[in-house]
Amino acid sequence: MTRDFRLPRLYAILDAESCARRGLALLETAKVWRDAGVTLMQYRDKVATDASVLENAALLRCVFEGVDATLILNDRVHLFAESGFDGVHVGQGDASVASVREVIGADAVLGISTHNPAQFADADLLSVSYVAVGPVFATSTKLDAEPVVGLDGVRLARSLTRKPLVAIGGITQANAASVLEAGADSVAVISGLLDGDVRGFVAAHR
Repeated sequence: MTRDFRLPRLYAILDAESCARRGLALLETAKVWRDAGVTLMQYRDKVATDASVLENAALLRCVFEGVDATLILNDRVHLFAESGFDGVHVGQGDASVASVREVIGADAVLGISTHNPAQFADADLLSVSYVAVGPVFATSTKLDAEPVVGLDGVRLARSLTRKPLVAIGGITQANAASVLEAGADSVAVISGLLDGDVRGFVAAHR
């Protein structure tokens, strides 16, 4: 884990497909989030070419230049060094944590998605900076989403890992407090930021 990495209560996920469906420009959205006070952001693009991802990563670094923010790249571990980001996030079907660590180094931020008790417990033993649990609620941002775990799933994950815990999936300004009360250290949000009051969301979860 990076020595100076602190998990804020709000983890913003800039999903390229979600932005496109709403007719929102990726970089302009990032600027709005930056100005609202977002300090942890994951860039996720499941369909773009590696070249396009790297181009956007460079532009996003410029957006957050001079801001005390942590930038995470979703999945594309092989692009980590070129991206200039602070870490990567991987899913259960991606490369093993050990192999990812070999690529990104010991000090980079590394997050992993989990969806069931066995994965929660296993993640506690891995060299990850945080464990993401979800989907907590129904979500439309992933067509292949795992079954909903609910608030009970967050509580269970909390009991099975000592790692910083990020909850994801269908989280909005209206239900975020209940997720944090269930044991999450941070809430990862996509649609709730794209469709809602970003400044209000950030202010409520500093």
